[in-house]
Amino acid sequence: MKQTKAPYYFIAPAVILFLIFTAYPIIASLYLSFHQQENGTYTFAGLSNYTRLLNDSIFWTALSNTFIIFILQVPLMLILALILASVLNSQLLRLKALFRVSFFLPAVTSLVAYSLLFSIMMQDNGLFNELLRFIGLNGVPWLSDSAWAKFSIVLAMTWRWVGYNMIIFLAGLQNVPEEMYEAASIDGAGKIRQFFSITVPSLKPIILFAGILSTIGTLQLFDEPFNLTGGGPGNSTMTLGLYIYENGFEYFDFSYGSAVAYVVVVLVAILSYGQFKITGDKS
Repeated sequence: MKQTKAPYYFIAPAVILFLIFTAYPIIASLYLSFHQQENGTYTFAGLSNYTRLLNDSIFWTALSNTFIIFILQVPLMLILALILASVLNSQLLRLKALFRVSFFLPAVTSLVAYSLLFSIMMQDNGLFNELLRFIGLNGVPWLSDSAWAKFSIVLAMTWRWVGYNMIIFLAGLQNVPEEMYEAASIDGAGKIRQFFSITVPSLKPIILFAGILSTIGTLQLFDEPFNLTGGGPGNSTMTLGLYIYENGFEYFDFSYGSAVAYVVVVLVAILSYGQFKITGDKS
């Protein structure tokens, strides 16, 4: 083996796997989105799958539901993660390692397992309603009411992903010099002022990174609505990810499902670009 060619042999397995399981599906789904299946063969259909979206009420419902969950869940999750990271970065806190592991554990829990667990706890006689009744409140129709079903998904996702984003923020806080907080304290700045004047500006690129990851994950949301509500009641928790799955693997309309998938790609690109512009990132 020549020394100049050796690196290419080492990276070849990763490149081959990427081409087969990532690049090919991306290109194939783009191809399918412009075709329709007729008598077992795919024929070119132009933009018909995309124009079909304009008159598809379920698609618009799924798009609306996805954005409602996105608007509610992502800011809530990032704010809680940032607050937790700041608290766990404090030099005064004892047993920090224990708390960090405890908050991060939900992130390594199986998506299906935790969704099923929440679906059990959110039943009429589940843990959540029993706790509400214990303190004198009425039970909540977590999974049978349209508004509460969306909130249930937001609650479940927040529980799982807050710790994940907290670790990302915590890693960023390790690079913020402690001297900055000491100087601000000497100048009379309190903890809240330090948080908004030092912590948040210092973590600006990391907040942007976590925000983009959360945006992508929310727009692809599938596991929680599939296992918690099945898209119900009455399509009130139908998301774009779940709608892609239904078209592709229940109705076997892979062409239309691919078109919906590329709408998600465009939305991710637009929202990510918007986040770069809002944060003022020039890179």
